[in-house]
Amino acid sequence: MKSLLIANRGEIAVRIIRTARELGIRTIAVYSELDRDALHVSLADEAWNIGGAAAADSYLNSERILSVASESDAEAIHPGYGFLAENPEFAQAVIDANIIWVGPPPSAIATMGDKISSRIAAEAAGVATVPGTAEPLTSADEIAAVAAKFGYPVAVKAAFGGGGKGLRVVHDKSGLSEAYEGARREADAYFGNPEVYVEKYLVKPRHIEAQIIVDDHGSAVFLGDRDCSVQRRHQKLIEEAPAPLLSAEQRQALGEAAIAVATACQYRNAGTVEFLLDQEGSFYFLEMNTRLQVEHTVTEMTTGIDLVAEQLAVAAGDPLSFDSVTVNGHAIELRINAENPAKDFLPNPGTITEYREPSGFGVRVDSWMQPGATVSQYYDNLIAKLVVWGRDRPEAIRRAKRAIDEYRIVGVATTIPAHRAVLEHETFVAGRHHTRFMEDEVVLGDVPFDFGQTMPTDEALTRRDMTVEVGGKRFEVTYWTPEAAPTSKATPGRKPPKRAGSSTVASGEPGLITAPMQGTIVKVPVKAGESVNADETICILEAMKMENEVKTPIAGELVDLRVQPGDAVSPGAVLAIVR
Repeated sequence: MKSLLIANRGEIAVRIIRTARELGIRTIAVYSELDRDALHVSLADEAWNIGGAAAADSYLNSERILSVASESDAEAIHPGYGFLAENPEFAQAVIDANIIWVGPPPSAIATMGDKISSRIAAEAAGVATVPGTAEPLTSADEIAAVAAKFGYPVAVKAAFGGGGKGLRVVHDKSGLSEAYEGARREADAYFGNPEVYVEKYLVKPRHIEAQIIVDDHGSAVFLGDRDCSVQRRHQKLIEEAPAPLLSAEQRQALGEAAIAVATACQYRNAGTVEFLLDQEGSFYFLEMNTRLQVEHTVTEMTTGIDLVAEQLAVAAGDPLSFDSVTVNGHAIELRINAENPAKDFLPNPGTITEYREPSGFGVRVDSWMQPGATVSQYYDNLIAKLVVWGRDRPEAIRRAKRAIDEYRIVGVATTIPAHRAVLEHETFVAGRHHTRFMEDEVVLGDVPFDFGQTMPTDEALTRRDMTVEVGGKRFEVTYWTPEAAPTSKATPGRKPPKRAGSSTVASGEPGLITAPMQGTIVKVPVKAGESVNADETICILEAMKMENEVKTPIAGELVDLRVQPGDAVSPGAVLAIVR
């Protein structure tokens, strides 16, 4: 393989480019208009513009990507994760164009990409699945019938989804209709297919996964397990390898089950088989991710194997460079996202004004970030992955705490304070965390937030930095001050005063409901003139690949409703008024 096009962006594009360069492979980057100055663009040997900022116009534009592959004489395409990585039609189109596809066969992607057919395949391989349906459901009444059979809570899930998208948990009959509609809407938006199915929702399970890789020479290798139970919004926040508190027998059974699932769909290349481990110690097949996982880094740190290099070798028809795997030490990955943990992990797009990564022995950072880069509402809000290794889990936790304290990010709120809270929490330290751990046990309100790193700049405030000495000791202080009152004449460099009719006018009125971030309104379940209760959803705003419910803080009459589905809104824009 002499040339490789990376059909992705962000940290995964950077990570793939680096391995390819080490192997002497010419790298070809693609980028949207928004990513013109991104790190992956500058690192690649050449880069091609593939369209506008919206993913549909660029990173999901398969025709344009294939056209660039042809024009640049790309010998292979690596899709990374997300976007087109698990699209069997794109994989087949790459193969039909006589380009090497760095991934599994399209048939395997199709089988495992459909959560219903993947359940059937796993069961045929003798692997237990979570109790649920084996066909798509078409109404909330059908879900009610399933819930009556298995009991509440149940999970309504996108048949072609993953990563927490298109998933709704229902605790009683009253929430069925909303969950069904919301899951279908999100599934259609993210995966182009609104089909959903239902599973029994296990209470406080652990999310355990198995990394496997299969070549064309008869080798199918289990590279170890990972624990991905620390989650918010059903999406992973912290991953570690190996999974704590698993017995040797459980680990062996997990690996055998993962290989059985891969064999059942005639899998090739790297993949991840995910399981839920219930409180009784039983494993249930959840899904298979037919691509490189975000958290592949912890497996690399504990095995010493470059998974991207092995992916490229398998795609080229070469055998794996190893026959067996020895797991050494313990690794933890912390996902640094542009989200505000103090506000239920609200996405927080914006420009990074200062950026400094931690370093030192046993510390790895996979990132695309540099000062001046913007975390956009159009893409996932992952800034970086901080990965640490230790000889054992306690050492890895200590190293993670040290590294997270060195991380400095200014300009947007980040998940750093949440990571601090988890690393200090006795349940996590004991290895007894579960998928409800963040919601049920971690109290972020008690976390001392370092606003110097995480507080976003506000339109009404100006950031100030000062170095002071007290008793001969040096301190760096960050604070925010109100802007000076505007004069009657415009002053260069100063924002003009807002008119009274501006949609972003600030107000202390509790019934004035404003947009918490930039995004698109996807649903408005209320109408102007209606009476609403406190904490009732006024609209659903989609930003950075997440749906966010905007609720009224007070009860009253909805006297003014200013948005409808499809509207794009800016931070602070007035959405509704309740009196």
